[in-house]
Amino acid sequence: MRRTAVAVLTALASAWALAPAPAVADLSPSDPAYTVRDTQNIADAYGRITGPGGQLRNPAYLPALVSQIGATSAAQLLTQVADPTRPALTAGNVFPGWNVGNPLRAGWERTRGRVTPVAFTNRYGALLRGHVYRPAPGARDPYTGRVLRGPFPGVVVTTGSVQGSEGMYEWLAQDLAERGYVVLTYDVQGQGTSETLPHTTGDAFPFCNPFGTPADGEMTGCPGVPAQQLSNFVVGTRDALSFFTSTPERPYRNPGAAGTKVSAFNPTWRLWDRSPDPHPATPGRTTRIAIVGHSLGATAVSQVQAVDRRVAAVVALDKLASAGTRPVVPALAVQSEYGFTVSPWYLSGGSSLMPQPSPAGPDPRRERATGFDAWRRSGVDSMLVVPRASTHLEYTDIPLALPASRHGQALASVYVQRWLDRYVKHEGGADRLTARSFRYLEPVGDGRWAPVTLRRDPLLSYSYCSAYAVRDDAGRRVVDGDVTGVGCR
Repeated sequence: MRRTAVAVLTALASAWALAPAPAVADLSPSDPAYTVRDTQNIADAYGRITGPGGQLRNPAYLPALVSQIGATSAAQLLTQVADPTRPALTAGNVFPGWNVGNPLRAGWERTRGRVTPVAFTNRYGALLRGHVYRPAPGARDPYTGRVLRGPFPGVVVTTGSVQGSEGMYEWLAQDLAERGYVVLTYDVQGQGTSETLPHTTGDAFPFCNPFGTPADGEMTGCPGVPAQQLSNFVVGTRDALSFFTSTPERPYRNPGAAGTKVSAFNPTWRLWDRSPDPHPATPGRTTRIAIVGHSLGATAVSQVQAVDRRVAAVVALDKLASAGTRPVVPALAVQSEYGFTVSPWYLSGGSSLMPQPSPAGPDPRRERATGFDAWRRSGVDSMLVVPRASTHLEYTDIPLALPASRHGQALASVYVQRWLDRYVKHEGGADRLTARSFRYLEPVGDGRWAPVTLRRDPLLSYSYCSAYAVRDDAGRRVVDGDVTGVGCR
């Protein structure tokens, strides 16, 4: 009987995928079609691996992955051998493939942009490693054909926790760089290829006393240890901003470097637009820099935007957080239906990261509550986007493991580009944020990028509202609490 029921549900889900899904108001949890649709949504949450053009269905993916695993692992090993006193005891530095990202992007530097490795220490003396992405000389915007002329706005990307590595976020750095941004990605202390231990305390072997008195916000007397703590990501974001804004005349301090080879300043400092923003979205914020964070990094950038005057706009990838902070700069929140695992509709209560029973079905306003509603109440421009079938891993490129939807990452990239175009470049009207169709260029292997059309409504959640609260081009407040009509005004 169980096998028969599963077979029926699977067949119905396959048929459902071929037909447009009705609005959520047309169905109730008691309707069998509701469960059928939910079953299809769960299947779609693995689309990055199993969907059309996904990792298992693109013949170029596996050969590219094997090649990139070897190249990345060898490069990381040589980097670590060159700095034996700066150990990165991390998953990204030890496990082959962890920091590869999307291997289909391997040809980006040859054809679409430039990338430079950097190394700098955080305030605790731990060596942080990263990369700066920029447009290729004389390049044209791949979407508009316009020649890209610097200087360009800046973006600093902070990774997620649980051993997130900067390579997992190169998709966004590359997409922004080829459209006229200078982008810094880096690994926070204790993640990716960045050093695990601090270097400034010097009171015990090897470099700190784990049983000493913790610093403010720290969990132990070893600042930045363990990596899984919010202060690590806040510190990382602010120190990365300081490195990004450094120049030969105003070099980065690099505390605790002690003879280690580090970057004295941002090697792309000439390309970043240092001129004051004549039309800042937030009074007093005249620097052309946005900060982007994922997971615990999203919480960190939510806090940093309130206190760091160098920040002009913020993007939080699951999730924008209002607790313990105040909305100051325009914020884009891209949030997910599911957490690390994919659960059925009757376990959608609580949050995507901590699901709880929900016999009445999903609360359409669930994703608004973490941050968007606070920004809206404060009158600061904001937008909430919830891709359909999206998971917490949507924003990390991980090969052949962990769930993510087929086009959620592409949709996120489009909205990030348009948000920063509007609030950092001051290009494009508010209508670009509410368009129903987008063109996106995705890598398909062998140094090739192919256009795909992203239709907004089928790619946004039918369970949780996406919303915006922004000013139009005339400066008038425009508020729409329900982009796709799921009933959460």
